[in-house]
Order: sequence, then C-alpha cells, then structure tokens
Amino acid sequence: MGFLKRFFRGVFHEGAAAAATSSSFEHLSEEELETHLGVERYGKFMLTDAIRPSYDLKVVPQQGYRHDHYQDEESRAKVPVLMASASREVLFDLFLELIEPLGNEVDVVLETSHHRDAAGHTDLYREHIDMPVLKSTLWDFEDLLMNDGCTGIAVLNPAIPQEVQFDEHKLLIVYGSPLTDYEAVMRRFNVKCDESLKFITEAEHVHSSSDKYYQKFEELKMQLGMDCDYQ
Repeated sequence: MGFLKRFFRGVFHEGAAAAATSSSFEHLSEEELETHLGVERYGKFMLTDAIRPSYDLKVVPQQGYRHDHYQDEESRAKVPVLMASASREVLFDLFLELIEPLGNEVDVVLETSHHRDAAGHTDLYREHIDMPVLKSTLWDFEDLLMNDGCTGIAVLNPAIPQEVQFDEHKLLIVYGSPLTDYEAVMRRFNVKCDESLKFITEAEHVHSSSDKYYQKFEELKMQLGMDCDYQ
C-alpha cells in the first residue's frame, strides 16, 4: 500500500462495510497499481484524472442518472435528487448547462478536502454572484474542477430552492423540485435514466490530487471572494 498512500487518498463510501485491511489494492505490486490507475476508459466511459475505481471493479464506471432523495435533518422533509455520472468529454459542458435553470444570480459553495487525513471536507460560501461571471470563472478553472479529486463545487438558488453539485468524485447531483428541466438537459447530452445505476462512490475508490491543484484551488477561492467557512 506504500505507493497508494503516498500518491492517493483512499476513500470509502459512507456506511460501506469494507475496511482498509480488505482493500482490493492491499496486495498489489507497484506495477499492477500503476497499470490500474492509468486506465482512463471503461467501454465508452472516460474518467477524469480525479478518481479511480477499486482494483476489483465492484462498480464499473458508466454514464447515466438515477432518481434518489435527500432527507433534511431539521424538517425531515424528503428532497428529490438526480444523481448522474457522465463521461469526461461531456462532463464539464453538462455541468454548465445544468446550472442554467438556477437563474441569473446564484450562491456558490466550494468544497475542499485538501490536506485532510480523515473523510469529509470543508465548505466555503459565496452569496450573490451573477451567472455569466460565475461561468467565466469556472471556464478558467476547468482543469481544477475536472481533475482534482479534492475539489468540488455546488451552485444554488435558495429562492427556488434548487442546487447543482459537481462533487469531488466528478458526479453531478441535482437537489430540489421540479427536476424536469434538469432531466431534459441530461437527455440532450445522452445521459439516460437507469434506476439500477451504481456510482463509483458506492464501492472502494481512490482520489488524486497534487500541490499544483491545491494552489489552483486557492486561486479559485480568491477569484470567488471566499474567506469564511459555510456551516
């Protein structure tokens, strides 16, 4: 596990029964590990550099979306959710299309797990940013957002309320109701509904990052004018 620990941060899906001692990476040679981490394509699906599935491929990456729900801890209300996985060549364009229905002025949350030893991340919040300004900034930081496994971003409009999240795993998650506009965007990008779809977070996986991406994250944080934690 030496190579893996030096260059990648192992992450398990919350609630998974797997422990580090049963990792599919545990007994690999460095050559086997490098070969696995170098695989970018599974069928027609292209991964970004941010994340890789387990060596035993209990979940094989594929394109699609499914319906789910999120239960608000305070109100106990169930919020409808779309969860999607898209191939690298369409992923960023799809994200930018998905945030369009949120309106002309939105709030932004940056998520970072840089320099964290444990699971979880820190959230930074920015209110009231014009959508064209936000999109221009996001284009400038496309490489970071696509390929850093320690950076995520969420765009939301509390007045609707709806939210689009582009998380560390490079999954797209839409919260709120109605979701019909977002499903239409998915279909335009050939991301089809599959309620049996499994995501890379539902099995062992690894994240990739670097000092270069940490510095780029700090630049993005400054560009967005973020200087406080979001609880």
